[in-house]
Amino acid sequence: MQYAKILGSGSYLPEKRVSNDDLAEFVDTSDEWIVSRTGIKFRHLAAENERTSDLAVIAAQRALADAGVAAEEIDLIVLATATPDMQFPSTATIVQNKLGIAGCAAFDVQAVCAGFMYAIVTANAYIKSGMAKKALVIGAETFSHILDWKDRTTCVLFGDGAGAVVLGASDEEGIIHGKLQADGGYLDLLKVPAQMAGGQICGNPYVEMDGPGVFKFAVKTLAKVAEEVLEEAGYHAEQIDWLVPHQANKRIIDSTAKHLGLSLDKVILTVQNHGNTSAASVPLALDEGIKSGRIKRGQILLLEGIGGGFTWGAVLLRY
Repeated sequence: MQYAKILGSGSYLPEKRVSNDDLAEFVDTSDEWIVSRTGIKFRHLAAENERTSDLAVIAAQRALADAGVAAEEIDLIVLATATPDMQFPSTATIVQNKLGIAGCAAFDVQAVCAGFMYAIVTANAYIKSGMAKKALVIGAETFSHILDWKDRTTCVLFGDGAGAVVLGASDEEGIIHGKLQADGGYLDLLKVPAQMAGGQICGNPYVEMDGPGVFKFAVKTLAKVAEEVLEEAGYHAEQIDWLVPHQANKRIIDSTAKHLGLSLDKVILTVQNHGNTSAASVPLALDEGIKSGRIKRGQILLLEGIGGGFTWGAVLLRY
């Protein structure tokens, strides 16, 4: 059987780092209020001239270097983002051009915070079917561009960043099983309702979120999809070496780990350092776990994410 295996990873956070105390200077909030509710202490914000593709390229280059793979060897680019550079073309094709390669398939997937799950499952299908041999999978966001900085219920939560992995066809076990789901009936919980029409932006161009509703839905749904992936793959929670969850809220992460019976010592937690970076959060956490030496070759990882739509998914793999 042919598997898609992670050959290398990389990540990037913009230079500008903003603390909770920094936010408290212009928003009615405090470090205690934010940390107690979310676990977030810092977030990184893209510079005025930095676009999503710029963040994605750096993360991609680092992943390629880590994998020992030349950009020219890539035959598929799947980029997850809810904050593309422009309406079209896709940010993936912009990244492709900046990497100096052409000809391979390149496209975006839009599943907000579950985007990396959707992207990696898609790339896995390409590799397992023989349609690709080496894929670049990226999650990248510049959420600071769609935040109302006067709305303390949203602006304190999000940050910018990018993470990437290189997947390669392998006879060794890699991605074991993945599951993606969605329910558009919950779209009002989290959305940016604006659209471009007649040369104007129609509707609110900023993030709108029902915080309590999102929290309740996420806690229930992430635990359920994790259990389903394990059961369908024939694994048990005690076989997981590391849970690499979407980094949105420490309380949601703690709840998922508790539901699975996992010690927090088996959870990669980075939300305190960069906030919710949407599609970038899982690959950022994954790369941090790998580069810190905690995640080692041969270990079993469970990745999971949930985002607006609502969309959600989980991936079980052997690193």
